[in-house]
Amino acid sequence: MYTAGCLAMLNGVLRAQIGDSAVTVVPVPGRAADFSSYVTRSVEEAHDAIAAHYYDMDLQVVGPTEDFATRLNVLGLGSLTVGDICFGTEIRSGWAAPGSYHVAVPVRGCFSLQQGCGDVVFATTGNAVFFDPSRHIRVDAWSPDCQALTVKIDKQALHLALESLLGRPVSRPPVFGPSVDVRDGPGRSWAQLATWALLEKDTSLGLLERPLIRSRIEQSLLEGVLLAAEHSYREELEAPAPPAMRPASVKRVMDAVQERPAEAYDAARLAGIAQVSVRTLQEAFRRHVGMPPMAYVYDVRLQRVRAELRAGGPGAMTVSDVAHRWGFVHLGRFASRYRERFGETPSRTLRGT
Repeated sequence: MYTAGCLAMLNGVLRAQIGDSAVTVVPVPGRAADFSSYVTRSVEEAHDAIAAHYYDMDLQVVGPTEDFATRLNVLGLGSLTVGDICFGTEIRSGWAAPGSYHVAVPVRGCFSLQQGCGDVVFATTGNAVFFDPSRHIRVDAWSPDCQALTVKIDKQALHLALESLLGRPVSRPPVFGPSVDVRDGPGRSWAQLATWALLEKDTSLGLLERPLIRSRIEQSLLEGVLLAAEHSYREELEAPAPPAMRPASVKRVMDAVQERPAEAYDAARLAGIAQVSVRTLQEAFRRHVGMPPMAYVYDVRLQRVRAELRAGGPGAMTVSDVAHRWGFVHLGRFASRYRERFGETPSRTLRGT
């Protein structure tokens, strides 16, 4: 369960007076991070708000309609959408949408969830649910007092984070279990980090206004859920890597590049960081990472560029500015590598289409 302080803060996010008329989106102005808040008694407006940030779902009121009062706060964090929501009465919903994973963490109350024809699982304050909306999702038994932290995660971004943690490409996507223990350990830490990010909406000039910090929080949430959820690569992630699998020379380079990807690297400088010869480092990366050292540098940079483009939007930044910021000098080569890596142009990523 959450600590009392964390629960009180998250409950505070949703405190609002609702009159008879609906209150539409209240964006938080002047923020680099994308915060929005909604308060409404209208089922149609609640549907539209949820569809704008999450999914076009069939939302049905099961409990007393006079108690229906949707309160939603949302943070767009690049490849993640972090929010919290309550409806004030019992509801049910259903939807299907490819391209994302989803974690829902009740802060209070509970609900049930079914993926396709799978078993029904129950989300409680100690047991979050992890699901893949590419199969039809049915949410039922949403208790009137239920308030949930809800995080939508881009599939491709999570797969890239998994490859980064493993230090190698992954040929098959992970298969996730339906539940995440948030009572203690990594699950609780992950939920509290997501909650902190959402609470930053009330912090003037906060850290999430800094693109570098925002990118790191996004990456921490991506990597954190891989260490909190049950999935087919979890055992490999947690197992200590034998020395032969991750030589110190390779780890030194990977750590340096992850920490400072935009710096000017060449084969000689990377070999100096590794404390081995250029040839030895090339062979070590080929055997243990599956790509040359400089290819690894470019791959990390491309991931950072993509994260920043997805967190921004047309008019807020340009592709060339972001590419230069992450160490790409030749824009033609950058664009070619980007298309090859992600299957789309960087300008399309920026447009979000």
